[in-house]
Amino acid sequence: MRFTCFHLMPYRPLDFTERAKHRSAWVVLPNSLYDPKKGAEEYNSYIDQLAYAEKLGFDVIAVNEHHQTAYGLMPAPNLIASALIQRTSKVKIAILGRALPFVVNPLNIAEEFAMLDNLSRGRIITGFVRGIGTEYHATGLNPALSHERYQEAHDLIVAAWTKPGPFAFEGDHYNYRYVNLWPRPYQTPHPPIWVPSQGSSETIRWAAAPERKYPFLVTFSATELVTRYLNLYREQAKQFGYEASGDQLGWAVPIYVADTDERARAEAKAGIESLFNEYLHNPWEMLLPPGYMSLSSMKNTMKMRKSLGSRPRDQTIDELMAGGTAIIGSPQTVRDKISRMRDATGLANLVSMLQFGVLPDDLTRRNMEMFASEVLPHFRD
Repeated sequence: MRFTCFHLMPYRPLDFTERAKHRSAWVVLPNSLYDPKKGAEEYNSYIDQLAYAEKLGFDVIAVNEHHQTAYGLMPAPNLIASALIQRTSKVKIAILGRALPFVVNPLNIAEEFAMLDNLSRGRIITGFVRGIGTEYHATGLNPALSHERYQEAHDLIVAAWTKPGPFAFEGDHYNYRYVNLWPRPYQTPHPPIWVPSQGSSETIRWAAAPERKYPFLVTFSATELVTRYLNLYREQAKQFGYEASGDQLGWAVPIYVADTDERARAEAKAGIESLFNEYLHNPWEMLLPPGYMSLSSMKNTMKMRKSLGSRPRDQTIDELMAGGTAIIGSPQTVRDKISRMRDATGLANLVSMLQFGVLPDDLTRRNMEMFASEVLPHFRD
């Protein structure tokens, strides 16, 4: 298996009494609640944690992109990736991901990733996403165009990375007389592309297509849904005429490891409950703006993911553990849960979130060390 240490970089000094007065920590939460001095300390701590993951033996360290939210302080993940390149020497650096529909000029993304790939001498992994529904409130873009803008921007970026320039590109959303990338990517034909998702059938079908075969990562999901969506990917691959490999299947999940199940639960409680109840929770109208999904996908999402938008912010650590949305426990407990998911799906990519919500630095570092010494070695080839 391949192990990734993933970070959201939440704003932990958030005033939760003030947060409770607003329906979401996204878009509508006043930015007067952000203290730049405290935020600067958060950035330093989080970059230290990700750099430390290389020393612990992780294969990949990963960041992502979100806008106008206390949930994650990375509106420009390329900047974090650039800092991590200077702090590390061997570990792969994944940007999971850049939200392509929001980009006015996708060639800028192609250039940024090509620069990062050169600066790191080929250590970059790209992750292209549509962006969750709340991002469309933040950007003002029409969510009904998200799929077509995403796919066209993707096609343009891959063409810019792989085709000799200059050449012309004509699409419905992007048109260029000259596409002539300088610099070109370090990796041939281009950096790997991963696709994080919460299970959209359209995204599964697109990622599994034979011309792409992109690794598909299921995020923030109960084990039932992870199994369902990864096996849907496998079934889709069979319909395309090939067998999906474990390298194409991934699971992104918060994990906390301690000496005993009881200690792990006690130490992770505040962090995991704040992640889901304070930072991540959004009402349906913000999660799924009109046009963001096809009608069939929206019905399925609302049926399968009732806890995301239709219930109060009261999910307990016990509920999250019982459903498998978070893995918390002793090394043996954590190993067993990962093993069961691997056996049920054949996945070979585990994207572990070892800091979450308000989890402090000392517990985060100990969690990382426990995971690296007591869990990770058991799944090495």
